[in-house]
Amino acid sequence: MLLIISFYTSPKQKSRFLADPDEVLLALYREKGEMEIIAEIHRRYSHLIAGVCVKYLRDDEKARDATMQVFEKLIVDLRVHTVDNFKSWLYSVTKNQCLMEIRKNTSQNNHLESIYENSSERFVEIWDELHLNTEFELEQKIKALHDALNELNSEQRTCIDLFYLKDKSYKEISDMEGIDVKLVKSHIQNGKRNLRIHLEKMYDVE
Repeated sequence: MLLIISFYTSPKQKSRFLADPDEVLLALYREKGEMEIIAEIHRRYSHLIAGVCVKYLRDDEKARDATMQVFEKLIVDLRVHTVDNFKSWLYSVTKNQCLMEIRKNTSQNNHLESIYENSSERFVEIWDELHLNTEFELEQKIKALHDALNELNSEQRTCIDLFYLKDKSYKEISDMEGIDVKLVKSHIQNGKRNLRIHLEKMYDVE
């Protein structure tokens, strides 16, 4: 597959799809599955995907590998999925690929794995939702959020833990804790605000 993409992205080859917008390319690829279409997507977005990979993985070789893994995934997924907002979807695919690589590379940290089990991605989602702009590695983000969670009151900490790390719905938390759904939402909202405050104090986050 990678050789096929390389062939179609050769400077000597002029794509038939240069003028087609993304949505036309995606529809054509779902219909025909032509590799030249994937090659045109590669031409348009490989530098953006590589940039995201470098940001997350902080290693050029790993970023190159992850970029090609993303395109191998596109070859399969774009034949079966209808994508409305391609740039947003592609960013999510790329980010998830990077997070998977990070988890794979940090699996040796057994103490973190045992403490947080499979909650790493959920911790990163909280971090992203708080719009914290830092270059911390995954383990640092997890440790920072864990420390900040301990600073919350018990109601906020419990609701955030159940909602983000145990993937419970508002209704499920309401039933489990015996409180109104509106109060659950309030605890989560206030908890996120306090998390950001604690993190900014602890790590001088802007």
